[in-house]
Amino acid sequence: MPSLFDIGPPPPCPAPFNMAAHVLEAGAEMPDKIAVSILGTDSAQDLSYAALIQAVRGTGAGFLQAGCAPGDIILMRLGNTLDFPIAYLGALAVGLVPVPTSAALTETEVARIVAELSPRLILRDPAVASAPGAPEIGLATLRAMRKMPATDWHMGDPNRPGYIIYTSGTSGHPRAVSHAHRAIWARRMMHAGWYGLTAQDRLLHAGAFNWTYTLGTGLMDPWTVGATALIPAPGTPPEAMGTLLATHRATLFAAAPGVFRQMLDRATLPELPHLRHGLSAGEKLPQITRTRWEATTRTPIFEAYGMSECSTFISSSPDRACAPHALGRPQPGRRVAILGPDGPVPHGTPGIIAVDRADPGLMLGYLHQPDDTAARFRDGWFLTGDMGEMDADGQITYLGRNDDMMNAGGYRVSPLEVEAALADAPGVRQVGVTQIEVKPGTFVIAAFYTADAALDEASLHAYVDAKLARYKHPRAYIHIARMPLGANGKLLRRRLPQFWNPSRPQ
Repeated sequence: MPSLFDIGPPPPCPAPFNMAAHVLEAGAEMPDKIAVSILGTDSAQDLSYAALIQAVRGTGAGFLQAGCAPGDIILMRLGNTLDFPIAYLGALAVGLVPVPTSAALTETEVARIVAELSPRLILRDPAVASAPGAPEIGLATLRAMRKMPATDWHMGDPNRPGYIIYTSGTSGHPRAVSHAHRAIWARRMMHAGWYGLTAQDRLLHAGAFNWTYTLGTGLMDPWTVGATALIPAPGTPPEAMGTLLATHRATLFAAAPGVFRQMLDRATLPELPHLRHGLSAGEKLPQITRTRWEATTRTPIFEAYGMSECSTFISSSPDRACAPHALGRPQPGRRVAILGPDGPVPHGTPGIIAVDRADPGLMLGYLHQPDDTAARFRDGWFLTGDMGEMDADGQITYLGRNDDMMNAGGYRVSPLEVEAALADAPGVRQVGVTQIEVKPGTFVIAAFYTADAALDEASLHAYVDAKLARYKHPRAYIHIARMPLGANGKLLRRRLPQFWNPSRPQ
């Protein structure tokens, strides 16, 4: 049977439509309910739905008064504060196109974005690097807008541009990914297909306001159903998350895999009687982290797969648990395949994970890059660039980036498989696997690991001997002080070869 999941499309997005109006519709029916709490170590700052809706619609009015018109691009250079989501929704409310960006970008990086986008305005926190090229609105002015008379929602075609996010993708060069207003409608498939999300939930997300994972999973989705979002105050360390979960009665906890691991490594977690489950995305969740979390908290973690170009579309959930090795199944309403050169491959055969180009969560395209956009599509499918394998039950095992796949004696080997085999080796804290070039044209598999001290290589070889076929074994084990991680804790696999010393004896 072909590796194809298709049980029918989701309900169509209503028209006319506005993303911000959709996000805040449920909250308008319960104005006094707390929409978001910013959690400090000994206090919480609450904002009701009534106050949130007024702030969003007032901010939208302020943008119009500043001379903006529907379709104008607004560049967000804001920090990890509530200003971020309010400005984001305020722009969407009046038909502007917000561009959320990381506060960590340098002035040089921002200058490239300004040159590419020609934004109508730049929203600026003075503590965040920016670049000239458009009028700026500072924090004081932005916050004062919240009290302006509420503007009407700008309703329109759900397929019109809604927002832009930047991703480096596989090219190494940041690309502007344009999404439609309908993208939020597509996320409804995640509510049951991943979260098990209801209006009664209190969802704590461990990320910052200005991270797109937090913006979607931590704020937009809870608000869409009328739940309460819980966000740690800036600077909250991972070891404090357990206390926040317990103190504020969180029912769901979303984080990147690295946060779950750091919580387990750095602190003794308290009893969490209100927590139903954890949610993991951003990179593959190591099985050892999942096992430790479930043994410690007696709650499961449900993993999800998505990307900047398409909202999460493969996941496990309370109603759709999966095998430990698998990511999960495509969410009901999605059409997903594992593709080879001639279309969907048979069950159990590796291929490229692909999603139907008609998926409502899929991007409009890479801004100003029609050739790059076209290159990501084939025969009606969007090619993710990630390798996977689907079984007869529809469960998908993630095998890594297509360009991360290693070659060993003619066999393709996933670095994730080798990492999983070494993750619980005695003394190993973290591990990352990739190919290194030991001499011109000769590549071998290498495992880079952190530990209190360098470990005996013979013992590591023996440890994987019963777990992996010989051709999958690392030929080199390199002890490093720390893993190269991105701002969100994700392993930067391409940087691992920088730690290789070519003079090291083989």
